[in-house]
Order: sequence, then C-alpha cells, then structure tokens
Amino acid sequence: MSKETVIQVEELAKTYQLGKVSIPALHGVSFTVAKGEFLVVIGPSGSGKTTLLNLLGAIDKPTSGRVLIDGRDITTLDEGELTKLRRHKIGFIFQFYNLLPSLTAVENVELPMLTAGVSRKEAAERALQLLSAVGLAERVGHLPDELSGGEQQRVAIARALVNKPSVILADEPTGDLDTKTGMEVVQILYDTAKKEKATAIVVTHDAMITEKADRILNMRDGNIIGAEAGS
Repeated sequence: MSKETVIQVEELAKTYQLGKVSIPALHGVSFTVAKGEFLVVIGPSGSGKTTLLNLLGAIDKPTSGRVLIDGRDITTLDEGELTKLRRHKIGFIFQFYNLLPSLTAVENVELPMLTAGVSRKEAAERALQLLSAVGLAERVGHLPDELSGGEQQRVAIARALVNKPSVILADEPTGDLDTKTGMEVVQILYDTAKKEKATAIVVTHDAMITEKADRILNMRDGNIIGAEAGS
C-alpha cells in the first residue's frame, strides 16, 4: 500500500525581477512528499533550495506551478488563509534560530500556541513536554543569550513542533553550529519529527544531514537533477 502524500509540487517555477532583468531561481520542479517522510534537499549555494522552501512554506508566491498540502492548493489562498496555514500546518526552523531575545525558552515555545488561541495552561504543558523531549528540561527558564547555539536550535525545533504541524520546513538548521553540535541537533530533529509524525523537509549543504534522510533530492541551477533513497 502506497504512503499518503502530504505535499505535491507541480511544475513549480519562480523568477525574480530586478528592474528590467529577469532572474530565474526555480525551473518547473515537480515531486511529492509522503506523510512522515524525512526529505533532505541538497545542492550548492544558488541552486534554488531556499527559494523552494519559501514557496513550500507560503512565504513567497511562485511565478507558475502550484503546491498542494494535504490536497489543498496553497498558491490560491489569500493572506488570511495563508496565515492560518503557516500557524497550524507548517513549522519553520531557521539557521539563526529566530528566537525572541526577551522571552525564555519555554515562553518562545509557548508563543505560537498562545497566538493560535490555546490556553496558557495547555501551551505551557505542551512547551515543557517538547523542551524535555529535546533535552532542555533544565533550561526552560533561560533566555536565548544564556543558551548555546545548539540549545537555541533545540528550542527552535520545539517551537516548530508545538502546534503539531503536519509539515516541518528547516533551512540550513546546522549552518551556524559546529560539527558535533550539528550532529546532535540533526538527531534530535529527526527523532522528534518522527515521534510527532511530522513530515520534514530539510534544505542543506551539510552532508551529515543526508545520513538521516529517507530520501534525498539534489538541486542545481533551479532544477532537481537527481533523487535517491536515504541510508
């Protein structure tokens, strides 16, 4: 029995306009992602990886083509619908963490739930559960500048998962970390995403992340030039 498809990408293209100059960033790529899959997208700088991730996360709009998440074409949604989609269906993890400096670890993780209208009690319970799952049970009351880079990225992973999204999008999640810490963060991201039954798409040029991949897409010059099963 085939696995359920969560993401369907059809002929997705993006061209940026700088004055009179057109700069193609993505050339009609198509692929699907199965529920619970840990997909890694690799390629050199400028290959279109981040552009692809931004389109999948509805941060940017394509020039042509479409993206379906759970069967819904997100390229046709208005801004209000996109806000709801990003809040409830998609969790983001960035290279530089994007934590609010004035909030503690637990408050940073709680915030997406509170914004979504969840009670403070329920948000606190869920945040503490996830921070414990990523190994930060003893650090929940610390501010971001009191945490190491690896600890901040663990907080970011917990925050991305707090609203139980069906899709996790990670943009170079180990790019600002040393090798040992990066390996630890990758393992935590993989384990937590699998436990939460989330589909993860990780964009990276870090080869060690591919060791955890269920499948690897290789990008170059705005095209997918190859796909292979993970290890």
